[in-house]
Parts: sequence; structure tokens; C-alpha cells
Amino acid sequence: MTETTGPHPAEAENNTEAENNTEAESNTEAGQRPALHRRISTQLYAGIFGALALTIVAGVVSWISFTNISKSQNRVNEESVPELAGAFRLAELSNSLVAAAPRLTTASPSQFWTISEEVRTVRQEFKKNLELLDSENPEDVHVLGIKESARTLEINIATITSDMPHYYNLTRQIEVLQSQIPALHDQAAGIILPAIDDQLFFQVTGYRDLDSEPVDASTRTSGDELLLYRHLNALQADVAQVSELMGSALIASTAEFVEPLQESFESVEGRIRISLASVAASEQMVPELRSAVNELLALGRDDQSAFKVSVDRLEIIERQNELLAQNQVVAVELLDEVRALVEAARDGADQATENSAQTITTARILLVIISIIGIIGSGLISWLFVGRVLLRRIGRLSGRMRTLAGGDLEEEVEVSGRDEIAEMASALEVFRRHALEIQRLNLVEELAQELSSRNDELQSVLEELSQAQDQIVAREKLAALGEVTAGVAHEIRNPLNFINNFSAASAELLEEMNEIVEEFSDDLTGEQRDLLEEINQDLNDNLERIQSHGNRANRIVQDMLLMGRGGGDTQLTSINDLIHEHSLLAYHSARAQDPDFQVTLEEEFDPDMGQLEVVPQDLGRVFLNFVANAGYATNKKQKELIESGSSEANDYSPTIVLRTRRTDESAVLIVKDNGNGIPPEVAEKIFDPFFTTKPTNEGTGLGLALSNDIIREHGGTITVNTEPGEFTEMVVELPLTRSSS
Repeated sequence: MTETTGPHPAEAENNTEAENNTEAESNTEAGQRPALHRRISTQLYAGIFGALALTIVAGVVSWISFTNISKSQNRVNEESVPELAGAFRLAELSNSLVAAAPRLTTASPSQFWTISEEVRTVRQEFKKNLELLDSENPEDVHVLGIKESARTLEINIATITSDMPHYYNLTRQIEVLQSQIPALHDQAAGIILPAIDDQLFFQVTGYRDLDSEPVDASTRTSGDELLLYRHLNALQADVAQVSELMGSALIASTAEFVEPLQESFESVEGRIRISLASVAASEQMVPELRSAVNELLALGRDDQSAFKVSVDRLEIIERQNELLAQNQVVAVELLDEVRALVEAARDGADQATENSAQTITTARILLVIISIIGIIGSGLISWLFVGRVLLRRIGRLSGRMRTLAGGDLEEEVEVSGRDEIAEMASALEVFRRHALEIQRLNLVEELAQELSSRNDELQSVLEELSQAQDQIVAREKLAALGEVTAGVAHEIRNPLNFINNFSAASAELLEEMNEIVEEFSDDLTGEQRDLLEEINQDLNDNLERIQSHGNRANRIVQDMLLMGRGGGDTQLTSINDLIHEHSLLAYHSARAQDPDFQVTLEEEFDPDMGQLEVVPQDLGRVFLNFVANAGYATNKKQKELIESGSSEANDYSPTIVLRTRRTDESAVLIVKDNGNGIPPEVAEKIFDPFFTTKPTNEGTGLGLALSNDIIREHGGTITVNTEPGEFTEMVVELPLTRSSS
């Protein structure tokens, strides 16, 4: 776009002053020095003064007519134009106040007073302009509407400004609590954990310390000692839970989320009091334990508790958001009132212009009737002065107004002379500059919005890059795990081969022994023969079991090698067999880690499922993860029921249901458990890399993330159906035909 250039405002002003000085010099030379010699009406009257008597009458009529025109013009200049300028200035200042409110809410403590002072200056100027507009039009309905919107805007800004110091204070309190809570938790844990270790050492060995004599087994395994050990463990878990509840309250996003956290805190506090009372009854009570725990609990009880401080801060944030939204609405209402005021002023100006036109027409008719004799002189005056000077300037001014209405704001309005037309041109130039400034402000806002959009895109790309980096790290860990697994599996295979080989050789030796026994069967009694046959049958049965379990162990080793290796080529695989084998592998793995682990595996396989083209190692890893997680959930729920002494513990049976179903378009594979389920806020994150609800030493948070990647590589999807406290169901849907990509 070609930029239209014009004279610099300073140059234009200098040119105008030069023209005015020239006019003043000409008037001085002509000897005309009336007080109102710059007025158009005065110039017309002076021109007609020397005419005939009829021309004098015509001049009087002209004087009256043009006086009315001057009054109309003055009304436009003195009322409509200032009213327009004041309204536009109010709109500009209201936009500044609305824009300053978010700056106040996001300012740092060091920046707040600087921004607050800027806002105070804008508010004072806004109030001054509003009072000026109100003094000129006290009863105007649009001015009253502007005052009401301005009052609401002022109250909102004042509320936000007064809330911010309290908000900063609450923020500092939250920072202090976020450092105190972990410190007090670590202090309490540093006392509880040694006490647990000492109690466990005493129950196992009977020694309270290395210098004392051991206590007999009946005393150290008594119910009181076991109950003390249990209370110490419960106290450790509850102290960790209250720390986590207070930490969650401090980072909560809404005040409604804090109330259930506080209720949970009060419940856990009751349990802690019970545990402390039980531990206090023992001689092994650590004196500093009660003090450390009470200090931690105090952070969640008094008026400056983590829950109260978090709720107060969130309420301030919500109130500020409501005020910011209300400011936007008030700004729109204020602009609407300003537009209505501008329209009213414009209508007044149009009416004044129409009256002026009517007055001019009437004056011309009277001048023609009265000034028949002096028509030539009057015609010359009208042609030379009115036509060539006034109307040409008015035409140029009117044309410039039309170009401004068409959107051309770059070219400056030409201002010449010091009469009413010059004042109109000056007012139009002020309007043009204000409109150009508003246009530039809109362009700045558009650029700011585009920059914000670019920043959001860059943030999204950064998050994707971070996820990719996490996946690379996870795959490197799995590769290292594969190497270790391969080495262990190789070492296990050697004794397995010996077991299988020697069991087969033993079976052959039994067959040879049977042949020898048959040769000497006549020398044996019936009882001896039956005894030998029974021993032979038992040995054969034992060898078959040895071979069966050896083969089974060999398959497990093979699966471990495949799992550790990862990836591989696609091949037709029986889905039912794959799920069966890996569910057993997960079960025995859990049994190896926890001998008390028990779960019932129920298989509801579709007999028509058949084979699918998949990567068996990868897909097996998925169901190994699913079954392992399901077993962990059911085992955890059973232990919690037992520890709580609930009557449901006897009725609860840990169960995992494995179900397959083949449809016309896909294969649906389901793993369902009757554990504690997954809370909604956790269910949204379970597929994020390194996200886990297990303790640090029991889970890495990679299993489900890798499982999700594997299913997507197979062209399928994973859906989680869960009911907290009831069940969790992992549903995998795979296409019957694998895509070539």
C-alpha cells in the first residue's frame, strides 16, 4: 500500500500563521481595523456599506441572516465539537482503564505500585473529563449512562487495586507453607522410620538395643508389640497423607476443590491422634515424635492454615476474573453511550446546518427583491467574495469530510484563515488525528493477538518435543532392561536344559528297568509286583511333571527374551493364547515378588477370535502391563480392607477377567479387575510418560505410556472404563487387518 504523505503539522501551522499575518497586513493597509474585522458577517457588511440605500437595507437583511448563520455555526463549534472531543477522550481513557486492570492482576509486587500510580493518573484524567462533560450536559440521558458505566468501572478498578496487597501477602504465605510442610514431614518421618525399624528389629531378634538382653519370643511377638508396629506404620502413612493433602490444597485451581481436601485432612488427623495415643502408651515412644507431628498438623488447623490461605487466594482470583469480565461489558456499554452521544451531537450539527441553509436561501430572496437596482453590485460581491472565497473553502472542507468518511485518514485537513470555517477545519483535523490514533491502537491489538497465537503454537511444539524426549529416554531404559533380561535368561536356560535332558534320560532308564522286571516277574510275589508298579507309576508321573514345568519355565524364559528385545516383525498370532500366556507370566511374576499375592484369573475368550497379524512381543508386553496393574490394584484393595478391619475383607475376592470378542471390523480385548478404580483426575493422566500413582520403588510410569504407543502403532485404540471404588476396565480395539503403513 502506498502511504499518502502531507505537510508536517508544524509546517502547516507555520504556513497558516504566515497567511494570517499577510491578511492582517493587508487589512492594516486598507485602513479597516474593526474589532470584529475577521468575521464573515462583518466583511459582508463593510462591502455593502458604500452601496445605495436599497443596498443598505439589503445589507441589514444580510447582517441579520448571517448573524443567525454565525449563531448556528457557533453552536456547532462551541457545543457539538467539544462534546464530540470529550466523548472520544472518555472512550479512549475507558479503554486505557480496562486494559490496565489485567496489568494490575498480573503485576509483580515490585511493579504493582508503579502500575497503580499510572492507573491513578488515568483515573484522575478520566474523572476530570467526565465532570466536564457532565457540567455541559447534566440532564442528557447518554451522559447519565456514561456516568453510571464510569462509576462501575471506577469501583472495579478500586476493588482490584485494594485486593492485590492481600493477594501478594497470601502468595507469600503459600510459599512459606510450601517450604514448611515438606520440612516438618521430613522431621516427623525422620523420627517415625527409625522407630519402625527398631520395633521390627526387636520383634525379629528380641533386642531393644545391642547392649540389652534379648526378650523371649512370646513377649516380642505379643499382640501389644504387633499393634505398636502397626500403629507406627499407620502413623507414617497418615503423616505423609496430611502433607500431601495440604500440598494439594496449596496448588488447587478452584476453591471448591479445597473443601474435600480439608475434610480428608480432618479425617486423617483423627487417625493420627489415635495412633499417637496408642504409641504414647508404649515405653518406646520417642519424645520428639508428638511435637513434630503436632507442628505439622497445626499448619492445617489455625486461621493461617494451608486450606484457609489457599481458599482466600482463590476467592480473590475468582473475584478479580469476575471484575475483569464486568469491565469488558462496562467498556462496551460506555462506548455504546458515547456513540449515541456522538450521533445526538451530529444530529444537532446537521440541524444547525439545515437552519443555516434555510437562512441563506431566505436572505438571497430578500436581497434580490430589495436590491433590484443594485443587483449588479450585489452579484459582483456574491460572486467575488461568497462564491470564490467562502463557498470554495466550504467545498474543499466538505470534500475533505467525505474523504475522511471514506476512510482516508492520512492526509491532513488544510486550515487557512481565522474565521468559522477555519475553526471547523481545525476541529475536523482534531477528529482525524483521534480517529487515526484509534485505528493504530486497533492495529497494535491485532499484532498482539497474532503474537500471542504464535507463542501458543511454540508452546505446543515445545510440549511435543518434551514428550518425544521422554519416549526416547524410556526406550533407552527398555533397551538396557532387555540386555539384562537376555543375560539372566541365558543363565537360567542352562539348568533348565539339564533338568529336561536328565528327566528324559530317567524316563528311558525306567522303561529299561520295567523290561528287566518283566523278565524276573515270575520270581516276584504279587505284593512285590504291585509295589514295583506303583513306584514305577509314581516315578513316571513325577518325571512328566518335571518335564511339563521345565517346558513351561523354558517358555517363560523365551517370553522374557522376547519382551526384553522388544519390537520385531509382525506375524499371525493367536490372540487368546498370547493373552493367556502373558497373564500367567504377570501372575507368577507378582507371586515371586509377594508370596501372599492371590488373584483369580477368569478367561472369557471368544472361540472364533482366531489369529491376527501383530507384533507378538509388543502386544504381549501390553497385556503383561495390564494384568500386572490389575493384580496390583486388587492386591492393594485386599490389604486395605484387611488393615481397616472391614467386614468386606472376608467377602472380597481379588479377580481379573480376561475377555476377547471378535466383531465384523475389529477385535475387542478387555482386562477388567475389581480393585479400587481410578479417580477421574488421575484417569486423564495415566497414559502420560512417567506418571504413576505407585510408590517410587514400585513403578516408573512408563508401562501404560508404552502400551498406548504400541496399540497406536497397531492401528488400534485404548479406552479406560472405571468406577472409583468398584472396578477398572482396559478395552483394546484392534483392526482385523493391519495397515501396510
